[in-house]
Amino acid sequence: MKTKIFTSSEEDEKKEELPAFVAAPLNSYILPLAIVLAVVILAGAWVYTSQLKYLPKSSSKNDSQSQTAKVNSTVSATDDLAALEDKVLPAAGVILPVRWGNLGAQLIKTGVIDQAKFEALYQQRGLSEADKKLWLSEDNGSLLITPENYGLWLNLLWALGLASKNEILENGPMMDERYGGAGNFASTGGWTISQGDAMNHYSKHQFITLTAEEQQLVTRVSQGIFRPCCGNAVYFPDCNHGMAMLGLLELMASQGVSEQEMYQAALAVNAYWFPDTYLTIAKYLKGQGRGWQAVKPQEILGYDYSSAAGYRQILTQVEPATTQGGGGCGV
Repeated sequence: MKTKIFTSSEEDEKKEELPAFVAAPLNSYILPLAIVLAVVILAGAWVYTSQLKYLPKSSSKNDSQSQTAKVNSTVSATDDLAALEDKVLPAAGVILPVRWGNLGAQLIKTGVIDQAKFEALYQQRGLSEADKKLWLSEDNGSLLITPENYGLWLNLLWALGLASKNEILENGPMMDERYGGAGNFASTGGWTISQGDAMNHYSKHQFITLTAEEQQLVTRVSQGIFRPCCGNAVYFPDCNHGMAMLGLLELMASQGVSEQEMYQAALAVNAYWFPDTYLTIAKYLKGQGRGWQAVKPQEILGYDYSSAAGYRQILTQVEPATTQGGGGCGV
């Protein structure tokens, strides 16, 4: 095999036949490549910094501010509710303008309240010595209703309203034949802690004696006080709250309490019996620019606020308040 030997001139010609990218020395590419690379790096840096410039700021600060605003709003709402609660449901209670005297003892003596059943009931719920005096003592002072004893007063006044002889019970809506008799209501059939049947005591005992004028006052005021559990006025005391309020109205009228004071006392009592309802009403009134204490009690106790239908209408305009108090229509 013969080896081809190129002369210098032939070698030069061969180089000229090679493609340019092969024939060109490597160092001839270094500078252009460096320039291109530098441009790419600079362009990338410019794009990145431009994006940083126009990207939204970190949301952490905004989130923190939003969270703080929510907390502040919650605290403010809580403070507002606490302020309303101080006005609507005073923790120290409300002294009503009547003396209870020996009425508790009379309710026990006549069997309207069976003492053994009653005390057994309240042993479960908690019973203080001061509570016991309300049906054991002959000389109780002014009626004080508080967040702790509102349920006890509800039952004591229920018994009083049920058993006290009164023309509202004998000639009012409770006796309407459409209802099949007065014994078919929650205020009568629901009273299960008497001696014998509750109807044996219905409007039977002369615990309270009213003059004609005092009876007219009770009738008039009872027609203007509603309750959100049933929607009826006290004049139709078909549940325990209505019957208890009737007993309280009779007691106040017999002790010379004025009509305006009767409404004020009734509102205070209704508020403890229906705390969520009346705190919500207070919130609603505040939203209307009306303070709780600036509105007449008879307006709040009227149909537009305190009836079931009226209160439902208010709930369409305000978030309801909630508490741990209140109770149902049973003992």
